[in-house]
Amino acid sequence: MHTPNHTRRKPWTRLLPALMIAIAGQAPLAAPGSAPVLGPAFTKAQVGEQDKDPAFDLALRARSPSQLVVAAARYENGEGVAQNTRKAVQLYCKAAAKGETQAAVRLGQIYAFGRGIYRDQDLAAAWFQAAAGKRDLIALRLLKVLKVEGKTKREPECLLDPPLPPATRFASRTHPAKGQVASLVRKLAPQYQLDPELVLALIEAESNFNPRALSPKNAQGLMQLIPATAERFGVRDAWDPEQNLRGGMAYLRWLLARFKGNVQLALAGYNAGEGAVERHGGIPPYAETRAYVSHIIARIN
Repeated sequence: MHTPNHTRRKPWTRLLPALMIAIAGQAPLAAPGSAPVLGPAFTKAQVGEQDKDPAFDLALRARSPSQLVVAAARYENGEGVAQNTRKAVQLYCKAAAKGETQAAVRLGQIYAFGRGIYRDQDLAAAWFQAAAGKRDLIALRLLKVLKVEGKTKREPECLLDPPLPPATRFASRTHPAKGQVASLVRKLAPQYQLDPELVLALIEAESNFNPRALSPKNAQGLMQLIPATAERFGVRDAWDPEQNLRGGMAYLRWLLARFKGNVQLALAGYNAGEGAVERHGGIPPYAETRAYVSHIIARIN
């Protein structure tokens, strides 16, 4: 496999060290304002297996913004519960809708860093500006660190995944895979707005459905996640089949959004890294990558 470039970052992320320093030296949070910062509701499918997490269901029913923030921080940091940024975002979003400035700041930080969820500088700036409008000193400082000037065109919203345009190609036939892995893929893929047949074809190419597969480049499990990619998408145990599938599907969906729904470019990015696709302006001229893309496309059409 060509050495992946899954961790290539946008130029603005060079500012992250300064952002971390600014956060570390932050002043006490300003009191929340009265005007709500609205965000959409989430379905169970979008958030994940929340129906198996009574603690999350209980936290979500809290009416106090401060209680919601405390619960969100527990999920964000994995304190007493399994770390889950997606659940943290939902809790912070509900608190922000109640006017909690601290929640708006935390949402901005989550989208700025992109740990466990996709990275979106513009959305981060929108949340910081929402908090800055309530004279929050931390948000004002972070806007300066990110060098945001003027009002961002984005509105603050709670997104678990980047907007995904319609895919240019879809599977025209059912993948023959059966068993627990196939069943789990067909259950999880719709949560990431992915065609399960495409995911199954990718898994077949990556690991041949072996959850213990390990490549010479330390790519692990069913969807062959390298450690950096696993961390980037919030996977704590790449050898756990469901965590591996969720991390791989989150990455595949991110690639589809980045390449505007072009399945072939997304697959090339999964194999060679999105940076290689961008540098070459299309599928990289690597024999392995081109064979990989052709094999999967042939499998689904």
